Amino acid sequence: MFAKECLGEYCQYLYNGEPLFRTVGNDSTFYRPPTASQLRHYLKQIPEDFEMCCKVWEEITIPHFARQARYGSKAGQPNPRFLDANLFNELVLTPYREAKFEPHMGPFIFEFQRHGLGTGEFCSRLDQFFGQLPNDFRYAVEIRNAGVLGPDYWKVLENHGVAHVYNHWSYMPPLLEQHRQMQERFTAPFTVIRLLTPLNMPYEVAKKRAAPYNKIVEALPQMRKETVTLIKQAVGDNRRIYVLVNNRSEGNAPLTVQALLSYLRHEEER
Repeated sequence: MFAKECLGEYCQYLYNGEPLFRTVGNDSTFYRPPTASQLRHYLKQIPEDFEMCCKVWEEITIPHFARQARYGSKAGQPNPRFLDANLFNELVLTPYREAKFEPHMGPFIFEFQRHGLGTGEFCSRLDQFFGQLPNDFRYAVEIRNAGVLGPDYWKVLENHGVAHVYNHWSYMPPLLEQHRQMQERFTAPFTVIRLLTPLNMPYEVAKKRAAPYNKIVEALPQMRKETVTLIKQAVGDNRRIYVLVNNRSEGNAPLTVQALLSYLRHEEER
C-alpha cells in the first residue's frame, strides 16, 4: 500500500507547520513511459498547486544501449529511437494528455548520460529534436558530459526555451561553474537543480555512504551555498525554479531541503 500511496504522504510532509514539498522528481518514467491510469492515480494524491518533474523515457535519450542484461538483445546496439520526436509525441506525451495531467507538469527532464557524441553533433541533433516538439509542455536537459557545456549548447537551449539542469553529480563541475560556462544566464523562464551525489564520488560509493537514508551523513556546505545562490538569481530574474534532492547527496533528502530553506531564509534576513 505504501508504494502506491507514498506520493500522498510526501505531499503532506510538514516543516514548521507548512507543507515542505511542492514538487517531486519522478525517476521511474526513465525506464518506461507512465500509463494514463498511473497518472490519474497520482492526481488523486496531490494538491492543486503541486507539480511533478518526470524524466523522459531512456529510449529517447540514449544513442547506444549499454551492455546490460536489462536491455536483452538490444544490449550494445545503436538505438534507432534516439531523439525521435515522433516517438516522444506519441508514446511519452500521449498519456499525460489523456490523463489531463498538464496543470501538474513541471519540466520534462531529458537525462543524457555520457554518450560519446561530439558536441557539434549532439547540439545539432538536440536543436532538430526540440524544434519538432509542442510548446504546451516545458523541457529541461541534464547532461553528464561536462565538455558539452558552452555557447553552442547554451544557444540551442535558449532558442527553444529549454532549461539546463544544474546537476550536482559525481563527474560534473560544481553548480556555479556550470552556470559560468552557461554565460551566467538562464535559458528558459524556469530552471531546474538536481542534487544527486557528492562531486568526485562514484554512484555506488555515494549509495553505500548514504544508506539507510535516515540522517545527514555529511553536509555539503558548498553545494548548499551554490544552490541558494542559483535560487536567488533565478527568483530575482522572475523565473520559476525546481530543486530536486536525492538521498544520496547528503544522506537524507528531506533534511537537506529543510537546511536549504533555512539557509535561504537566513540570506533573505541579512
